Amino acid sequence: MEPSDTADAVFESVAELFSLLSTPIRLKIIGALCNTEKNVSQLLGEIDTTQPNMSQHLSTLYRAGVLGKRRDGTQIYYRLQSERVAMLCRAVCTQVAIELDAETPVEPTDRLLPLGAR
Repeated sequence: MEPSDTADAVFESVAELFSLLSTPIRLKIIGALCNTEKNVSQLLGEIDTTQPNMSQHLSTLYRAGVLGKRRDGTQIYYRLQSERVAMLCRAVCTQVAIELDAETPVEPTDRLLPLGAR
């Protein structure tokens, strides 16, 4: 594979991942599952959305390989399957939280957010 083909494949894969993570509810789901598995009812207790919407996003994340699941009786428990995705989400969310904190100065070259995005 040519170096430009490799770079193209990398950029396409990253764009797919960012597209998958571009919905705030999916980021909330990943955040809620960072430390433990949870069932849909538990997730709905933490994330303000409808059950059908939650199920749709859980299914999308599961099909993408980000989440794993197991059945216990009538309950389905979800867990993070991809620690790398969890690490990426934590890093980006932590950086954005720092940038949104008015008390913490962040150099323009270190920012993820545009300067006016407060």
